[in-house]
Amino acid sequence: MKQLRRTMLYVPGNNAGMIQDAGIYKADSIMFDLEDSVSVHEKDSARFLVFQALTTLSYPGKELVVRINDPHTDTGAEDIQAIVRTGKAVIRLPKTETPQDVIDCESMIETVEKKAGLPAGSVKMMAAVESAAGVLNAKEIALASKRLTGIAIGGEDYVTDLRTNRSPEGIELLFGRSMVLLAARNAGIDAIDTVFSDVNNEEGLRKETMLIKQLGFDGKSIINPRQIKIVHEIFTPTEKEVQKALAVLGAIHEAERKGSGVISLNGKMIDKPIVTRAERVLDLARAAGIPIDEGAQG
Repeated sequence: MKQLRRTMLYVPGNNAGMIQDAGIYKADSIMFDLEDSVSVHEKDSARFLVFQALTTLSYPGKELVVRINDPHTDTGAEDIQAIVRTGKAVIRLPKTETPQDVIDCESMIETVEKKAGLPAGSVKMMAAVESAAGVLNAKEIALASKRLTGIAIGGEDYVTDLRTNRSPEGIELLFGRSMVLLAARNAGIDAIDTVFSDVNNEEGLRKETMLIKQLGFDGKSIINPRQIKIVHEIFTPTEKEVQKALAVLGAIHEAERKGSGVISLNGKMIDKPIVTRAERVLDLARAAGIPIDEGAQG
């Protein structure tokens, strides 16, 4: 079954209370952050807290991700040593600018995997691009390792690098989002959007989430549990969409039974892209726990 990544909830690695409570919320993924949300003086204690959480706490049904510090630094290298040994979390590489960044991080992960006796390749990775260089290299970054399950765009750093700022319309992010999305689709991995930082602006969050869903993203990073419901609502197929998808596949099966080479539904031709979209809708619905009348497919 597809791993849903509609929401990826940031949890500061130095906040013991949030780490303990993160599992009660309905985010698809929990991302413990050891990087930007943690001051330089708290890096070691945050790493310890996250390590303890991964090894002693249970987060049923959640994908666990840890955003490490730059692996080329001592702090980042220590993050990898600790987190990989747990075998419980995806490593998210921040500020990725070249495919070599991914390759270097993978090499470090492999070394720790071997020492810890973990199966080769068992620890997955994500990459976040947060600069002009990262966006322009997104295709190569997404293809740099088979461990990669997703690529994300970090909006705040990216627009700063562009010498602008974020607007309500998000026009300054369009090129970067498109590049990340195309890179993800080309590599067969997920595309994760940046955070919407104004927690009190629910309408703004709704509009931005509708935009990135229309672009083709798989989900969005979030900074507050209050944002989960809105994002899930937009990314989860509606009953109407599910019924339409079932009707499409039902028409396909009926045509196969009759040996017909022409397939139509309500007077409209059904071709391969329509079938692919219908299958994806049903996959998402199943992953989200929506009851489906499988017999309706024929």
